[in-house]
Amino acid sequence: MLNKLNKMKSQKGFTLIELMIVVAIIGILAAIAIPQFASYRERAFNSAAESDLRNIMNGEEAYFADNEDYVNVTAATGPANSFGSLTGVKLSKNVKARVINKSTSDYTANTEHKSGTKIYTGQASAGITSTTSGKTAGSYSY
Repeated sequence: MLNKLNKMKSQKGFTLIELMIVVAIIGILAAIAIPQFASYRERAFNSAAESDLRNIMNGEEAYFADNEDYVNVTAATGPANSFGSLTGVKLSKNVKARVINKSTSDYTANTEHKSGTKIYTGQASAGITSTTSGKTAGSYSY
């Protein structure tokens, strides 16, 4: 019996309690980190849509400088190497964009990311005029 106890004391390793504490600590850290990661992803998706809107607006102004007219694009979804007749405008992956209400002096452009929660709207006369929150992530609104 004494021989058996001496063997157990000389064995190396972790006890069940120590392992359970480590698992609990990892669980607590994961519970904190995962929601933060999700919000970072959402902000990145929204930023991609806003950036693409700025690129579209710059492309529209460059086209207007050459042709004295704006381009009307019904809808395009990225990744796309071109956006209508706008030279140099490329849409990011899963960003949907359109240019509507085009006239010879103004236009309205919308962008949104499929996994984002905002829709961005910009006009030639006023820049980025509105941001609509509350869009359902995982789908397009138009």
